[in-house]
Amino acid sequence: MNTLRLLMFERHDLQRAVAVNTLLDMGCIDVLQASCGEAALSLLHLHGGVDIVLCDLQTLATDGLCFLSQAREAGLVNAVIICSSIPDELVYTVEQIVRLQGLEWLGNAVRPLVAEELALLLQAYCASGRASQTGIGQPCDSGSEPDDEDILEGIDRQEFCAWFQPKFHLGSGLIQGAEVLLRWQRAQGDMLSPEAFLPAVVQLGLLDKVFFRVFEQGLRLQQFMQAGGNGFNLAFNLDTTQLECPRFVDRIRQVLNKHHAAPASLTFELTETGLLLAPGRCMASMFGLRMLGCNLSMDDFGVGYSSLERLCQLPFNEVKLDGGFIRDFKRNRSVAVIRSVLHFARSLDMQVVVEGIETVAQLRCLQGMGCQLGQGYLYARPMSEAELMTWTFSGDPSIWRAALHPAG
Repeated sequence: MNTLRLLMFERHDLQRAVAVNTLLDMGCIDVLQASCGEAALSLLHLHGGVDIVLCDLQTLATDGLCFLSQAREAGLVNAVIICSSIPDELVYTVEQIVRLQGLEWLGNAVRPLVAEELALLLQAYCASGRASQTGIGQPCDSGSEPDDEDILEGIDRQEFCAWFQPKFHLGSGLIQGAEVLLRWQRAQGDMLSPEAFLPAVVQLGLLDKVFFRVFEQGLRLQQFMQAGGNGFNLAFNLDTTQLECPRFVDRIRQVLNKHHAAPASLTFELTETGLLLAPGRCMASMFGLRMLGCNLSMDDFGVGYSSLERLCQLPFNEVKLDGGFIRDFKRNRSVAVIRSVLHFARSLDMQVVVEGIETVAQLRCLQGMGCQLGQGYLYARPMSEAELMTWTFSGDPSIWRAALHPAG
C-alpha cells in the first residue's frame, strides 16, 4: 500500500486531518489532501494524478461529482472510496454514480474511519492488479504503451497467452473448471491485461488470431487436466464482433476436432451489453455454437441493459452474475436480486455462476441460497498455465477446501 498515491477530498478541516493521519499511520506515504474540487483538480495536475480518491459524501454532493468527472477525463484518478455513514440504499446509488463516471468503486468506509476497514479496501485495489500496472501513482517506463507495431510483433513472438481463474462447486469446494483469460506477456518482462491492448487488437482486425491461439492453449491444458479421469470445463470470452463472421462456428468445430475436445465441456461467455443490438448473423452463430453442443453464458448479468425478454430470445443456457451483487450481500436488495436470478434461471433450466466471491461470509450467503458454481479471490486468483497445474496437483486446494467446506 505504500506505493499508492491517495487524495483525501474532505471539506471539514478536522475530519480531513484525522483521515490523513489514519492513512499515514497505516503506512500510506503519498497522501494528498484538498477541501474543494478546484484545489483537488489542481493538485492532481501538479502531481500527475492519484490511484484513489477518498471522498466525503457531502463533498461529493457539492462539487465532488464535477471534480471526479474532470479528473477521470484527464486520466488523473482510477478509483474512489466514499467515507460516510449513510443507509445502504444510498450507498448503492452513490456506487452507480461513481461507476457511471468511469471510475472503479472500492466501497464505503463508515465514519469514524477504522484503519482495518480502510486497509481491506486498499488491499482489494492492490490485489486487482491496477496498482501494479504502469500508470497513475507508478513510475512510467518509456515506451510502455503498446502501439500497433508492438502488437504485431507480440503476435509474431507468440507473447499473447492464456491465464486461468478456477471455478468451483460451492457445495463441495471441488474444482469444476476455469475461465480462460487473455494476457500479454511482453518481451520486456511486463504483463498486460486486455484493457491495455484489446481495443487496438480489434481495430487491427486481429482479434480472432489472438483468440484462437488462446483457445488452443486452453484445449491443450484441458486434455492434460482430463487425463486423470476428472472433468475440467473451460469458459472463453467472446466479443460480439467475432460472431458476425459466417465461418466462426466452423473454425470452432475444426479446432475441437483437432484436439478431440468435447463441446459440452466448453462455455462461451458474452456480455449482455455487447448483445444489446445483436444482429441476425450474431444470433445465427450463437445458435450454431449451441447446436455444436457448446454452452453459452451471459456474462456480467445484471449490469447492462438487456431485458429478461432478451435473455429468453437468445440461446443462453447459463448466466454469470456480476460480482457487484455479492459484494453488497448485506443489502436486502442485493440478496433479493440474487434469489430472483437463481429462481428464474432454474425455471429456464439455466446454470448460474457467481463471480467475485472474496469472503467466507459471501460464500456462506450463496451456499444458503443454493447457488452451485462460483469463482473469486477467496478460492483462487487468475494464474498462468504452469501455476494452475502446480496449484492443482500440489495438494494446496485441499487446504482451503477443509477450511471453507469442513463437512466436504
